[in-house]
This record gives sequence, C-alpha cells and structure tokens, in this order.
Amino acid sequence: MPAPAEAEAVPAEQVVLTAKALLLDMDGTIVNSDAVVERCWRDWAERHGLDPHEAMKVVHGRQGYATMALLLPDRPMEQNHADNAVMLARETADTDGVVPVAGAPAFMAALGDLPHALVTSADEALATARMTASRLPMPQVRVTAERVSASKPHPEGFIKGAAELGVDPADCIVFEDSAAGIAAGRAAGMRVVGIGPRAGAHTPTVHAADLTAVHVTATPDGAIRLTVTPAAA
Repeated sequence: MPAPAEAEAVPAEQVVLTAKALLLDMDGTIVNSDAVVERCWRDWAERHGLDPHEAMKVVHGRQGYATMALLLPDRPMEQNHADNAVMLARETADTDGVVPVAGAPAFMAALGDLPHALVTSADEALATARMTASRLPMPQVRVTAERVSASKPHPEGFIKGAAELGVDPADCIVFEDSAAGIAAGRAAGMRVVGIGPRAGAHTPTVHAADLTAVHVTATPDGAIRLTVTPAAA
C-alpha cells in the first residue's frame, strides 16, 4: 500500500496531515510527569554514583530497564528488571505534579471514537495512575510495557498498536516527545508529530510546542485530519 502524502501546508503557517489512526505516547506527550520522573531518576542515579544530569538525557521514552542498561552497561539484565519493578512501584505511588500537557483534555475529547491507541513505556498500573491524575480518558486500546518484548526505540509497540486497530502502519500517525519514541515511530514506518521541547531536535514530521497547536477533525470518509501549527524554530 503506498504511503499517504506526508504533509500539505494550508495555510503557510500550518501543516495538515491525514491518517486512519493515531498512536499516542503518554509521558511528555499527553501527560506531563516530568516532576515525578526527575525526582525518581535523579535519586536512582545518585544512589548508583551517576551524574543525574547525564542520566536524564536518556531516561525519557524508554522502559526503565532499558535506561538502566544504557547507564550501567556491565550490570546483569536481570538486576535491571528487578530494579525497574521497584522504580515502577515508586513512580506509580507518586503522582505529585502529574498534570495534563497543555491542550491534552481538548485533544483527547476531540478523538472521541476515532481510532487511536495509547502506546507507552509505562506498565498498566503506572499508565492508569498518571492518566487518572491528569483526568484524561484512558484509550480502550493500549499497548503498555507488559505487552511488548522490546522497549522503544524498537518499533514493536507502535506496530502492535496499529495491528490492534486494524490499520496499516503507513496510515498511522504517532504522537511522541522523546528521541527514543520518535525513532520508534519512524522505524515502524509511521509519520510522527513531535510534542514539546524535547521533540524538536529529533526530526519528527512536524513539531508542535504542545497539544494546543493540534486540531483534530474527522473527514467524510472516516479518516482523521490533523491541522498542526508548528513550533517556532
């Protein structure tokens, strides 16, 4: 199946994309959980003798065990998985400062019954805690950490999300904020709308400052039309 047109600019300051389904990352994309992530991961880095500032450069977008493997490459992977279980429990219990990304409530409401899925590196418990804290509706279709064998930047999660929606990957658009997530979306053969300050440096299809810059409508043939106001360069 040929890939859909990449983008059509109408008017000059906006970008229009069409898709049959949207695949949404959670943290940094529709939920702002940076306060919790920074608290938990800075503490973890310090306890392991690592520079917290450097650690934060690779935390976003990946499952915890994959982040730990990057930061402590000589540590046995089973120890990373065990440590990640502790980290997930801590993050799930801490929702202080977890809020929706600007524009996320209206964005999620606009999706309504349009085909979309949550594809997150959080597990089901953490995803539920953060979506609830942000007062955002949980998508019926979701691919959480328990349901994949490989973390982003591997494309498995996005490919699985497209399959569950019954949509060809080329007809999906990914919403992501991180380097790992944007790479995963591209590896899955999908276009990517980058959201937030981390996304701009990683060449998404289009970069928006937040979700207030994204307008969602349904087309007469049942497709999803996105009108995006790009972030200032």
